[in-house]
Amino acid sequence: MGDELIHRFRRARRDPELAVIEGFHALKHALRFGAELVEAVAVDPDALEALARDLAPDLAGGLADRVETIDAETLAAIVPLVPRTGVVAIARRPRADVAATLADPGPAPIVLLEDPRNMGNIGACVRVAAAADAAAMLTTGEHDPWYPDAVRGAAGLHFALPVASIETLPESDRPLLAIDPEGEDLEPDRLPPRAVLAFGTERHGLSGGLLERADARIAIPMRAGVSSLNLATSVAVVLFTWRLAN
Repeated sequence: MGDELIHRFRRARRDPELAVIEGFHALKHALRFGAELVEAVAVDPDALEALARDLAPDLAGGLADRVETIDAETLAAIVPLVPRTGVVAIARRPRADVAATLADPGPAPIVLLEDPRNMGNIGACVRVAAAADAAAMLTTGEHDPWYPDAVRGAAGLHFALPVASIETLPESDRPLLAIDPEGEDLEPDRLPPRAVLAFGTERHGLSGGLLERADARIAIPMRAGVSSLNLATSVAVVLFTWRLAN
């Protein structure tokens, strides 16, 4: 059972239909937002149930029955970084309908990350987008936003909103706002409803092609001499400027 379990989790890390969830905090959020578990394992299911009673009473009662008991050695072979809470799981990724999300008439913005490079940053952006109740988070580039490191960085909040990788941003009736140092200073009235908020990399910013498509450019005001902000911090600043004004 141990070898086959290890292989299942390793395969799941590369499967575009699945997500590996590491740690209680991530599992808590995944379950809270409707994740469909395929398999879950824990070193101490009773301790997991106790955590649920203390930190997530909405999930307490029966959580221990949903996980299989494994030893610490097997857990260490399943994941590169063993979660302190001793639980990992596999869930099915929800399908994101990008066209339907872009067409949604609701006022919430969509976050677009152009070619993000750091998995922890991607996860932190998902976490911020979920907290601000954004409509979705989309990424371009070669990195899968559902990679386990990103899911861990998001504390499992990928299940709270559509998260998808796209080749390019499709045309839509949403205004496209480029977050760019050469833009106008960020103010609430410069963030229209339903905007796509586009963020580039810390080093290179947004591509020329995306800047040309943008309906407006918005800059985050910063102290002179400070060249940039961490990507997730930039996303948080802009999203909560929008949220606090709406």
